[in-house]
Amino acid sequence: MSLARPATPSPAWQRWLAGPVGLLLVLAYLAGVTYLVTQEPRHLLWRLLFLGGLLLIYYIPQPIPAKLALAAVVVFILVPFLGLSNPFLLEIGFQICAFGTLALGLNIVVGFAGLLDLGYIAFYAVGAYLWAFYGSQQSWNLDAVAGSAPVYDTFPFDANLFWLFLALGTIVAGVTGIALGLPVLRLRGDYLAIVTLGFGEVIRVLANNLDKPVNITNGPQGITPIQRPDLPRFLIHPDFIAWLSDVAGRPINHANIYGFFFYLLALVILLFTIVVARRLENSKLGRAWTAIREDEVAAIAMGVPLVRSKLAAFAIGASFSGAMGVVFAANRTFVSPESFSLTASISILVMVILGGLGSIPGVIVGAAVVTLLNIDFLQTLSLELSRLRQGTGTIPLLGIPWAELPNQLDPARYQRLVFGLILIVMMIFRPEGIIPSQRQRLEMHAHDATPEETA
Repeated sequence: MSLARPATPSPAWQRWLAGPVGLLLVLAYLAGVTYLVTQEPRHLLWRLLFLGGLLLIYYIPQPIPAKLALAAVVVFILVPFLGLSNPFLLEIGFQICAFGTLALGLNIVVGFAGLLDLGYIAFYAVGAYLWAFYGSQQSWNLDAVAGSAPVYDTFPFDANLFWLFLALGTIVAGVTGIALGLPVLRLRGDYLAIVTLGFGEVIRVLANNLDKPVNITNGPQGITPIQRPDLPRFLIHPDFIAWLSDVAGRPINHANIYGFFFYLLALVILLFTIVVARRLENSKLGRAWTAIREDEVAAIAMGVPLVRSKLAAFAIGASFSGAMGVVFAANRTFVSPESFSLTASISILVMVILGGLGSIPGVIVGAAVVTLLNIDFLQTLSLELSRLRQGTGTIPLLGIPWAELPNQLDPARYQRLVFGLILIVMMIFRPEGIIPSQRQRLEMHAHDATPEETA
């Protein structure tokens, strides 16, 4: 005899949204916000509503193939189209894809395996400096050590070796993850966090000081210029560029094409990472990580290979970061130790916690939220405040002239404060994250679970 509760009929509005009406509403929403963004590309609210369309697609009760098709339209068609008139949107898309990949890699270590890693940005640095060294004139310094005179007017390696180094960056970062995992296998909790924090700082300090006796990283000045791979021929065909210029209503040059190229490359890497993470989550290795996270002693007693599972978590999580580091170096054509500080590691951890530990869609949403706060929302508020300071108006209710407002109140200066407040609010009202995994949601709200969920 089954003890399960009878299925509760869905509300009428859910049945409507599950059919063609729901698809039409989503398409109408996307068309509307796309039109608003094209009319006012610099309007922050329209950009937020546009990106919110992806959340709408995620939550609407539609079959998965329909959701995937709608999401593909947004990320492969609408974002590049809007990026023609406002390249900043492509930059936002690239940053979200890049940090989404990093957050998914850290989610394997922290969310799946329960290993707190505060030095995750080090693997990003490994991939970035790998291509920065071989993709720039910096590698001529090896010839200087060998006794031959360096030639600085050319690059020693072909730019298209970038594709080889994309794979090498993945492998080298994975090996570095194993090198980190070996000494810390017996550590857990705060001790593991301290050791990984130290590892991240060691990598940053090495990048800051490996400019003598052999100049490998160029120290705090960083490495520049770094080569970019050649664009596909169809992207730089004169007819195609002319068509893009007509669509955008402004001249399109190679810099704009590179923005489109790196956005698509980062998006493909993100999608690949999502597929791998999803397969790992439901695999035998993923269940071993879950057992280790819940109770390490019990996992060992049940025959879970502790050493191999932990090393796999470190290596796989690090490899995603290394691949994106190579892309970051090529996109920016400049790397320096300042980009790989402890603050960057903490930001990625904030993305994972904010989105939901162990939740793949949640982590991506967390990465998008933090990235938008960093490069869009707070910066836009700062620009708006600067504009108000130049006027003659007063602050509502207070009557204080905007011009007398001190510069110390610039919102961009309080980035970490905003992150802290967001985390405090999340821990109070939604500790499981924005989009929690099923296991995390049940742990946080066990008293609200139905018999079907706890079975």
